[in-house]
Amino acid sequence: MAAPNKGRRPAAGGQSKPGRALAFILIAMVALTGGMFLSHNTTPRLGIDLAGGTSITLKAKPEPGQESAINKANMDTAVSIMERRVNGLGVTESEVQTQGSDNIIVNIPKGTNSEQARQQVGQTAKLYFRPVLTAQPTAAPTPSASPSASTSGKPTGKPTPSGAPTASGKGTPSGSPSASSSTKGRAVSDALKASGSPTPGASKPSSPAPNPSASSGDAAAAAKLQAQFAALDCSTKEARSKAGEGAKSTEPTVACDQNGAEKFILGPAEVDGTDVAKAQAVINQQNGQWIVQMDFTGGGSKKFASITGKLSKQQYPNNRFAIALDNQVVSAPTVSSTLSGSAEISGNFNQQTAQDLANVLSYGALPLTFQEQSVTTVTAALGADQLHAGLIAGAIGLALVIIYLVAYYRGLALIAILSLVVSAILTYTIMALLGPGIGFALNLPAVCGAIVAIGITADSFIVYFERIRDEIREGRTLRPAVERAWPRARRTILVSDFVSFLAAAVLFIVTVGKVQGFAFTLGLTTLLDVVVVFLFTKPVMTLLARRKFFASGHPWSGLDPKRLGAKPPLRRVRRTTSAPVDNPKEA
Repeated sequence: MAAPNKGRRPAAGGQSKPGRALAFILIAMVALTGGMFLSHNTTPRLGIDLAGGTSITLKAKPEPGQESAINKANMDTAVSIMERRVNGLGVTESEVQTQGSDNIIVNIPKGTNSEQARQQVGQTAKLYFRPVLTAQPTAAPTPSASPSASTSGKPTGKPTPSGAPTASGKGTPSGSPSASSSTKGRAVSDALKASGSPTPGASKPSSPAPNPSASSGDAAAAAKLQAQFAALDCSTKEARSKAGEGAKSTEPTVACDQNGAEKFILGPAEVDGTDVAKAQAVINQQNGQWIVQMDFTGGGSKKFASITGKLSKQQYPNNRFAIALDNQVVSAPTVSSTLSGSAEISGNFNQQTAQDLANVLSYGALPLTFQEQSVTTVTAALGADQLHAGLIAGAIGLALVIIYLVAYYRGLALIAILSLVVSAILTYTIMALLGPGIGFALNLPAVCGAIVAIGITADSFIVYFERIRDEIREGRTLRPAVERAWPRARRTILVSDFVSFLAAAVLFIVTVGKVQGFAFTLGLTTLLDVVVVFLFTKPVMTLLARRKFFASGHPWSGLDPKRLGAKPPLRRVRRTTSAPVDNPKEA
């Protein structure tokens, strides 16, 4: 009787409970599919080449005497700021790139917030806090959807909006004459005399005569500014945008407010947009209105405290300061005390307008002024044709893979096809959820990445199936062969997928634009290949190895030992010895 094999060990890579892995991946598929339907995102978000959109051409426009400002460094900075503005609105898959030396092309996909992105992308967004030298209501204010805002500072005080008395009762209602013409001339002359310190100065009594200390140059500049102010037209949006065009931040200028109700002569800028550390749209807890809250940098807070301290000692209207965005006054509140730390822009904001302004301020001003040259609507017809052709190519490739699997692996092809279906479900649901989640948009290169992934996934099945066949050729039955083949196949699959994922990661990092879509999809499907092989293909193979059709080596199972040229099973032969014979002749 043969002695029992005490040293026998269980088959390597044994998996006693494959049902657990199958239950896990089934739950994951149900959860992802349910999340897709509950979030109402049943299709992946499409890129501009598939969904269409808008292409904008912007041309850099030099300021007078600053033609050299149009250089590569400033153009690259403008591209970076435009990208952050568009992405800050949640518009993904946008493309911002330079063309030539002075043009920028912006491609914005059709979809949520695309119109807002178009409005903001070329906005210069130069923000300045300027003291008000003169203010005068216009004869016929023009209604506008833009907010007419007031500003408050924190934490040391709160300015009073235009039209309301200040804390000391010195405010003058909006619409009242702001100052006599002689006072206006004196304020302008004083500002022109200020050498790099644009403050209104201490209150001085008004005098009908020109300032005797003003030089002839200052007087001429003041007269010129007064003439510009008198001729200033704030009746149309185009006229308001051109008011004070070309003025430097260190010089006084004229400006209109955003709705054309008031026009101003403003002193040189005391605080600018670079002194704003952060801007965000929030709801005022006291009145429930939307406001834009700005936090200053350390240096900006000191500048803000300095100017508001000086303005608080002035008479109306010289105790006002204007928040000018692209030389249009967003608000011009009066100041009654020193302010520091932060400021609020408040008024007739709704959520969208408040967030738009905060978004523009958060990412800084463009280093150049841009003029919109052309706006072109991009249709999805060309992309749809290319997508149709790509899908046909993918379907043909998939059909060829299935034909090969059926012809060569026969019954094992069923496992491969089921695994491909599971991989496709996981890929589709994740892409649909990543659209609103991280802004992923499916473009043509991404579709190509998904098609390439079919080959990567099929390669993993082939590696495992060939390892099983090798074990059967060595004379083992199917169940031990399945478990013994898994460790070697697993190592090969992991190494192969790691190389593919590493290539996708490097491609994603070093490239920009649509190529990143290809790299992202390739990396995602490579990770899903590992998940599917470990949690679906291997457990299903373990279960089917217990079925008679596969275990008996049916000719259509793809595991027929005869077709594979299997060796006969190794058996231990016991030798028997006879008793020795004394007489050889008798033997």
